[in-house]
Parts: sequence; C-alpha cells; structure tokens
Amino acid sequence: MNDMAKNLLLWTVIVVVLFTVFQNFNQPTPGRELGYSDFLDQVRNGRVVQVEVDGRIIRGVDRDNSTFTVVRPEIADFGLMDDLYENNVKVISAAPETRSIWKELLVAAFPILLFIGVFIFFMRQMQGGAGGRGGPMSFAKSKARLLGEDQVKTTFADVAGIDEAKEEVQELVEYLRDPSKFQRLGGRIPRGVLMQGPPGTGKTLLAKAIAGEAKVPFFSISGSDFVEMFVGVGASRVRDMFDQAKKQAPCIIFIDEIDAVGRHRGSGGHGGGHDEREQTLNQLLVEMDGFEGNEGVIVIAATNRSDVLDRALLRPGRFDRQVFVGLPDIRGREQILKVHMRKVPLDDSVEASIIARGTPGFSGADLANLVNEAALMAARANKRLVTSEDFELAKDKIMMGTERRTLVMSEEEKISTAYHEAGHAIVGYLSPEHDPIHKVTIIPRGRALGVTWFLPEADRISESRRKLLGNIATLYGGRIAEEIKYGADGVSTGAYSDIQVATRYARAMVVNYGLSEKLGPLDYDAQEDNGFGKKISPHTAQLIDEEIKNITDECYKKAQEILTENSDILEAMKDALMEYETIDSEQVKDLMARRKVRPPREWRNNDGDGEKTSEKSNEETKKPGDSSVGGPASEH
Repeated sequence: MNDMAKNLLLWTVIVVVLFTVFQNFNQPTPGRELGYSDFLDQVRNGRVVQVEVDGRIIRGVDRDNSTFTVVRPEIADFGLMDDLYENNVKVISAAPETRSIWKELLVAAFPILLFIGVFIFFMRQMQGGAGGRGGPMSFAKSKARLLGEDQVKTTFADVAGIDEAKEEVQELVEYLRDPSKFQRLGGRIPRGVLMQGPPGTGKTLLAKAIAGEAKVPFFSISGSDFVEMFVGVGASRVRDMFDQAKKQAPCIIFIDEIDAVGRHRGSGGHGGGHDEREQTLNQLLVEMDGFEGNEGVIVIAATNRSDVLDRALLRPGRFDRQVFVGLPDIRGREQILKVHMRKVPLDDSVEASIIARGTPGFSGADLANLVNEAALMAARANKRLVTSEDFELAKDKIMMGTERRTLVMSEEEKISTAYHEAGHAIVGYLSPEHDPIHKVTIIPRGRALGVTWFLPEADRISESRRKLLGNIATLYGGRIAEEIKYGADGVSTGAYSDIQVATRYARAMVVNYGLSEKLGPLDYDAQEDNGFGKKISPHTAQLIDEEIKNITDECYKKAQEILTENSDILEAMKDALMEYETIDSEQVKDLMARRKVRPPREWRNNDGDGEKTSEKSNEETKKPGDSSVGGPASEH
C-alpha cells in the first residue's frame, strides 16, 4: 500500500471516530417533551410516578410507563418539590457531570488539528509522497522508472536479427552475473555502451534483454526527461538517478534518445534552455567517470544521431563501447518474423523466408507491424488462420497505403496515369543494373494515383554510378511518356515527386558521392559551416548547379530515347493497365518481349482487382494526382 492510501485510510478513521464522539455528545434526550404547565398538572393529578432532576432538565415516567422530558423555567419554582412530595412522586437527583480535561482539549483543538492534518497531507502529496517522487514540487527528483529483476521478462531469445550486436553485449551479462571473473584478471567492464542505429532496429529491446538475462534492476529514462525550464533541475535529476542506481548495484541505467541531452556543448544558442542542457550533460559526464566511481552501474544509451553527441561523452571511460544496431539482412528478417509469428496462428502457406525476401529495408519494428497488420486482415475476413495472402495485403497497405477504389477518376485521368506508370516500367526494365520490376498498378493508394515497384534481388549495400543514372532516367520515364503521348502542353503535375527525387539523386552524386566527372571526389556538403554560411566559393556553387543540370539532362535524354524506340510497348502496357489495373513481373516480361499479355494470377474480371502480391516500395509522399516509382534502394 502506497503512502497516499495509508494517509487517506488514517484520516478516514480519525474523522469517523471524532464524528462518533460528537454524535454521542449531542445525542437527543429520549421521550416526549412536555410543557412545564402540563407537567405540573400531571403531577397534581397523580399521573407522575418518578422524576429525575438534572439541572433544568426533568426526565419523568408516568403511570403508563412512558417517559417524558420537561425543561424548567429559569425562574425558580420553589413549590415544585412540595407538589412532588405531596403526590408521592419518587425524586432522583443526577450528579453534576464533570467532563474530562482531555476531552475538553480534544474538542477545543479539533479544528486546529484537522487544519494541520489536511495541510500536511497536501504538502506531502505536492512533494510526491513519502518518497518525494511524482509531485509537482519534486523537480529535482529523477524520473527514471525502476524495473526489478523479476519484472524484466525480456531475454536474448526475444531478440533476433542482430546477432553481431548481441555478441558484443554478451560479456556485459557475464560481468553482471559474475563480476569476480573479470576483476580477478584486472579487467574492467565497459562503464557505458552506446547503441546507435536507425529507428526501430531493436536498441531498446536489446537493453531490456541484457537486464533480463543478467537478472538485475533496470532503470529506464528518456533523455528529454532530464531537461526542464528551470536551470539546474536536469543536473539534480542526474545525481538523484545515479544515487538510486548505486543503492541497487549491480544494475543497468538505460537512457533512450540520449541526443536530447548529450549534444555538442556550444552548438546551440544562448539562454536558459541551452545552459540547462549543458549543465545536465556536465553532470552526466561527472557521474559516468568522475572523482567517485560507480562500480556495478552500467549505462546503456540509445540514439539514431550519434554524430551530434559531445566527444567527451564518447571517450573511453564513459561510453567505452559503441554498438551499431543496423537494419537486418534477409536472414535477420526471417528470424525476426519467426519471433513475431509465435503468437499468430499461421496457415501452412506462410513461409517466413519468402516474406523476408520481399521486405528489404524493413526494420524490426516494421516487421512486427507487418505481422500485426496481417493478423488484422485475417480477422476482418473472419479467418481462423493467417494466410500468405493476408501478409501480401498487409505489405501493400504498409508500403503503398490503403487502396482508394472509391476515388472517382475520369477515363482521361486513368489513361494518363497508365501512360505515366508504363513509362517508369519500360525505362526501368531497360536501364542497366536497375532492380527488376515487381508490380505496376494504377489503383490509387495513399496519396498516389499509381505505383511502379522495383524489387531488388538481394540486399544492396552500395550502388554504382551507372545504376544511379538509371534510377534518375526511370524517374523521368513517367513524365516523358506523357510528353510523347500528349505533347509538352499535355504533361501533368503527376511527376512532381519524381522530379524532386531525381534532383536529390543528382545533387547527392555531385556533392556527396564524388561521382561528378568535372568536380571530382569531394564532399561539398562537408564544407558548410552551420549557421554562418557556406565556405565554398560562389564559382564552385555555380559549377555544382551546372553539373547537376548536366546529369539530369543526360538521364532525361536517355529516357526519351528508350521510350521513343519502344512506343509500341508503351501503348501495349497502357492497354494492359487499363484492362487489369495491376500487372506483375511476368506480364511485364511478356509485354517487353512483344508477346500477348496474360491476366494476373489472381485477377478477377468482375471487380477488376489486380494481383495481391507486392513488395517493398519506398514511395515518396505525394500530392493527389502524383504517380510513383518504387524501389528499396531509393525513395521515390
């Protein structure tokens, strides 16, 4: 029972007792009330048997054995006693009541005691109870949540797809289980482990697994929980957190999104908020490796912005070890899917390896969401088992958005979208080193009116200049197809997103990747001084713009040549999209070979549904009317 419940119970008992006492004090006198004149008449008529005199109060019993009460007047009636004696009324005189001094003091002091009690109760609650936590006045107290060794149920069996990261932190578990094993040889376990990597890759899950395997207390807090509007509060919270951790040692402190408090000092502006963050960081540096040691306290932090962290935080002695938790490869995705599929009743048709092959670039969180969406799809269809079709539908929804079949499109808009997507598909199919086509659809999804999917045959780590040029040409393929069919004045705004991504590709080739023949292998983005303007000269900036224009012009011209030479295929693919709405890789091969196109495997002529198999598309967010080219190696 917490302190608040105890205080509430205590005050409830006190109030009930005092209410009962006062109720007894003020208990009404039993019996009916008589007027004094009526009382005298009954005495003289011989109806009164007995009376008890208590000051001015007379309690009596008549011949009918009923009781009554009479209040004597303040004027003394000296003849009353004579009347009582003459009529043989038994007279009893009550002794004067003497109230206890303690009772008198209690009655007098009750309002004061009640006020003091209520004041103390609310002050304790304002300060967060007896522990001093959680109240609005507990600014300086740590907000870290403590999970006992029995509360952390996560183990390494729940972490899949990041085997290298698990191996790096395995020795932390061994140290927490048996510190003497390392101390005997003079070894010192890392005081801090920084987990870095993209969002959703399992950094927090891995930290919980370390605590679950080692069976030690686990403090969890976010970097933003340290910083408040009052200067000095964050530093005080850091001190309080480490004080608590020392009492629980050996234990783990997990700081999520540490970049919120660990950024480079002096990188921001001036003012209280900036000073507060720096003071908090300074205190964190001292606590991790200062004059006093923190034996048995291991700090694990997670971030996806390690590049902005202060160098003093990353040095040995603080975060001695940096573990990169990246996106899983195909084998890792299969392992992650199997972990999440344990709780889902699966049909025999579902194979984790096939789903993993079709989800390049998915993080662990993405895969967990995929399994959940597939289960929801099956539940909506009143199925008892989750099938492979449910997983394919879930991938379509996650990667492209929900189908918008209720969207009203005119026939002209459908034809324009079909030409646009056919242009992407043809140029991508004939561009060297381009990812193979997986699906082309003109069914509106999300904010796009159509999507062309390119699925890589394997996970890609890097890309050649030839492939990047092919990607840019493919992006322009949709716009060029419209231009060939409708002329320059008939081009729509559907290529808005394609042009954005093509320009981004071309700029990255020039200023980041060193793939420009004129400017050479230099990173021009690194020559910018944040907040104080670029260090590159105006002449260099002009050369960069010119080179970007040359690359895009070259790719645009290449796409024009491809579509002009294959205008018959463009028409045939447009017709297939208008008939089936969605075509797959086999149909695209038939069209590119100028063969008669086959219907999709799951095409239903009644409602026009296309094939339900789809793969990864990093589709760019688009405005209504946009179409899209998709591929895991780049965002379109």
